[in-house]
Amino acid sequence: MAITVLPAPAFCGVDWAEDHHDVAVVDRDGNQVAKQRINDDAAGFAQLMAVLAEHGDTEDHPIPVAIETSRGLLVSCLRATGRPVYAINPLAVARYRDRHSVSRKKSDAIDAAALANILRVDMPAHRPLPSDSELAQAAPVLARAQQDAVWDRTQAHNKLRSQLREFYPAILAAFADKRDGLCSREARTILAAAPTPTLAATLTPRRLQALLKRAGRRRGAEAEAERLHAVFQQEYSHQLPQVEVALGQAALALLRQLDVVCANAECLETATIEAFEKHSDAQIITSFPGLGSLTGARVLAEIGDDRTRFASAGALKAYAGSAPVTRTSGKSRVVMCRKVKNQRLAAVGYVWAFSSLRWSPGAKSHYDRRRAAGDRHTAAQRHLCNRLLGMLFFCLQHQVPYDEGAAFPNPPSAALLSHAA
Repeated sequence: MAITVLPAPAFCGVDWAEDHHDVAVVDRDGNQVAKQRINDDAAGFAQLMAVLAEHGDTEDHPIPVAIETSRGLLVSCLRATGRPVYAINPLAVARYRDRHSVSRKKSDAIDAAALANILRVDMPAHRPLPSDSELAQAAPVLARAQQDAVWDRTQAHNKLRSQLREFYPAILAAFADKRDGLCSREARTILAAAPTPTLAATLTPRRLQALLKRAGRRRGAEAEAERLHAVFQQEYSHQLPQVEVALGQAALALLRQLDVVCANAECLETATIEAFEKHSDAQIITSFPGLGSLTGARVLAEIGDDRTRFASAGALKAYAGSAPVTRTSGKSRVVMCRKVKNQRLAAVGYVWAFSSLRWSPGAKSHYDRRRAAGDRHTAAQRHLCNRLLGMLFFCLQHQVPYDEGAAFPNPPSAALLSHAA
């Protein structure tokens, strides 16, 4: 068997810390030829470049670097130089460290050397960070921040709702059937004006109409004000007066937190969509049924635009967690859902699959077949997402939009088409 000689003259490992980094360079034979601690600043990065250049780093054959994180200024600067950067999981570094020391001693310098030796021994088993465009690198920053803001909004909403259940059932009943519930601007505006049920009962229809218009309502404000007035005038159980006032003040504090996270989610959503629509892959991604600008931005944020990042559609499916895992041992064979995956891509995958049922007769037919075969709702959705990801991989590789006829060549029955319509 022929042995492939790696073009890299040496291998570098960087043990990352908040204010400094330990650097180790090993040659092809495993000898440590450099060991240095640098600061987390421009001067420290210049020292790192000098160390690499001293040991054979050139533009044609850059020294690869292994580090335990995929983010930060140091990683960004290393990627800007065009060299391959490998983000190694800290658990994997701990396993490699035990190969060289049975005493389990640990230090930053030892970890840096372990990272360098990981590339020297097993570099083909690891993947470098993708060579995404600048816009594709900005997309995950905005999309993940927006998704985090949505999760924060849900948490703040639940805290406020739990507080209001103790003393203010009227406000919960007033917005129980609304799409955004307490997160809507109307609910937050009215709650700010009347933080207790006693104050809510004093609101007149005219005052409620003014509050609704302040919240941005343009149509049906008068009818909605009458409805809210009727709800607030009903009989409810009450806390003691002073206790009710105290609970109202606590609810106002939670309401201010909810106002902030709602504003953050809205602003980040606008910024995310604007950045996504500037990308050349946006039209292809949004051509798929069930993918809008926001969900499409989340998909782009997790898969990037480096076409060499995934060797096949199966690799993308495994990354998203939609491809199953098969475990065999002797006569035993078990097929399980994948636990180790990109959680954010998996989350948007379920939303994508669920939304596609409404807009794609082929997707609805595929889902129904999986359900008829015995899959539960979640498993059928995951299987549909697995198929959609394979189509997305093909379309992005060939730069063609989604085609319903090619995606699902077997047309669904007439009854299914009428149901989808």
